[in-house]
Amino acid sequence: MIARAHRLGREKPMDYAEIAELIAKSKKVTPATVYIDGAFDSSDFKGAGFRAFGQGRFWVLIGDYSAIEIWRHRSAKRIRAIHPVLEGRYSALPLIDLRTVDARVEPGAVIRRGARIGKDCVIMMGAVINIGAVVGARTMIDMNAVLGARAIVGRDCHIGAGAVVAGVLEPPSRTPVTIRDNVLVGANAVILEGVTVGRRSVVAAGAVVTKNVPPGVVVAGVPAAIVKKTAAVEADKIAILPKLRGRR
Repeated sequence: MIARAHRLGREKPMDYAEIAELIAKSKKVTPATVYIDGAFDSSDFKGAGFRAFGQGRFWVLIGDYSAIEIWRHRSAKRIRAIHPVLEGRYSALPLIDLRTVDARVEPGAVIRRGARIGKDCVIMMGAVINIGAVVGARTMIDMNAVLGARAIVGRDCHIGAGAVVAGVLEPPSRTPVTIRDNVLVGANAVILEGVTVGRRSVVAAGAVVTKNVPPGVVVAGVPAAIVKKTAAVEADKIAILPKLRGRR
């Protein structure tokens, strides 16, 4: 699925039924990279169901470990050494192809295929974005933040380090979290299922948001409550810096 810039409200996120059906029907695979020391040539891997790169005694095999294992048993007598590296186990969905993303994605970020990442976003190391989630243009998802399945985040937002925007695949009847444009969510805040956060609002660090937040307010506490208007906050304390969003 090709990621593209998302204008909040113009596209709907994937429906929970679509996601559940996709996961249920997908072939579960164990993505693996296997390093082989053994005398082979390219014809030895023809039709094996995985990719092989190398020459002479050194080969790298990439694909589903179950297919590689079948080949390994058949070729065991010719293998001097083997080192398998598994990236998952019986995984239902692969990660997104980062070549399709027009955003800055730092190493260690995890984005599943089926998420949509807007143009000039910043996805920091350790961030996790699940299937069906939508991130609007120029939004930053900071370190170790989690966007659950079907979560919607608008444009020019900042989702702070360690924040959790709840997913709603289970239970499937819930409305997804929607964060409108120009919202700042502080570190370690939690936004629960079905909540909408209005434009230009601020969720303080550590807050647990259990109900809708109107536009232009600051909420804090557990459960979160309105403490002031956003207009009362010094501008530099809630500024979104465009120069951090560039890809070049």
